[in-house]
Amino acid sequence: MGLFINAGADTESVLRKAEMEIDAYLAGELFLELKDEEWPFEYTDHDRDVVRAVVFDDEGWFYFVHADRDDEFGRSVLIETSGGGVEKGEDLEAAVKRELREELGAEVEIVRRIGLVSDQYNLIHRHNLNNYYLCRAVSFGDRSLTEQEVSDYHLSTMKLTYEDALKEYEKCRGCRLGRVIAAREIPVLRKAKEILDGMRVER
Repeated sequence: MGLFINAGADTESVLRKAEMEIDAYLAGELFLELKDEEWPFEYTDHDRDVVRAVVFDDEGWFYFVHADRDDEFGRSVLIETSGGGVEKGEDLEAAVKRELREELGAEVEIVRRIGLVSDQYNLIHRHNLNNYYLCRAVSFGDRSLTEQEVSDYHLSTMKLTYEDALKEYEKCRGCRLGRVIAAREIPVLRKAKEILDGMRVER
């Protein structure tokens, strides 16, 4: 197990991330450290704590956000798990429930943590610590999207089978940002499916 050290990060940040990697390893969770292969690395000026979730229902459907955006990353039409940044002082599980309520209108039960993915957005000099959870949808209501999510990202909800979700991620590889996201999320989705299959066998 190799500890990741982010160029430009301070000692406290490095130690914190190392501790998170060790915790993931000991818990038998997924841990990935990914590089941004689409844009050249210059420097990193900030870390971002992120929560994301693979959301499923009792009928076997999975729920994602679909974005149609044209910004500094270029023109991108892509699929992504629902989630976003953790607010200051916010608990991770509270944050993921808030994000799912805002983006999907979903009330969820957190089944378990899937793991941690460290990745880079070189274009905006950002390092992301993506905390992934597996969540069962309990109910759906109104979404509460930000102005940017509505006007710039055109976020909508996608309800897909596992196989169709993998196909959608493959389609995303047609754009640079889509390739960065697919590299991060396909292994997470596969891990989520593995967990769900294991739960069914145990029953």
